[in-house]
Amino acid sequence: MIPAYANFGGKIHGGILLSLMDKVAYACAAKHAGSYCVTVSVDGVNFREPVEVGELVSLMGSVNFVGRTSLVVGIKVVAENIKTGLIKHTNTSYFTMVAKDDAGHPIEVPPLRLETEEDARRFLEAMKRRELRIAYSEHFDNARTRMLLKESLGKLANERCEIDFDS
Repeated sequence: MIPAYANFGGKIHGGILLSLMDKVAYACAAKHAGSYCVTVSVDGVNFREPVEVGELVSLMGSVNFVGRTSLVVGIKVVAENIKTGLIKHTNTSYFTMVAKDDAGHPIEVPPLRLETEEDARRFLEAMKRRELRIAYSEHFDNARTRMLLKESLGKLANERCEIDFDS
């Protein structure tokens, strides 16, 4: 990682790492799908440790799940301090990609061959994240949310916020 990638705090900017992760996710998804793929969501971007200028960064990606036209690619980022030999796990993220044909329409992707228990675990975890994301969207995108808001405003009484609107 070079100094030009640093943020104002002197650490590698998270956007640089996200850009690299997106490129790795594309490579994994496109290779599996055998076609162009686009990023449709990024779930669980966890910045566990900062990446320092001068560290060597490795990104490891794997297709963890496939739907009919979508793929979930897990990305693990590790950074190595070449002077001390210290290796640290800095980031984990999950990219949902969709395979596209030449006209830009979603196309079916091949099934994922699960060869180890670890592959099966990753597939099951991706299924659970998908289930939770759908439930979350249904909860917050629902028209009932406005009614629930009025019922839930009391929960804000002991929080660090001030209500400045009529309910």
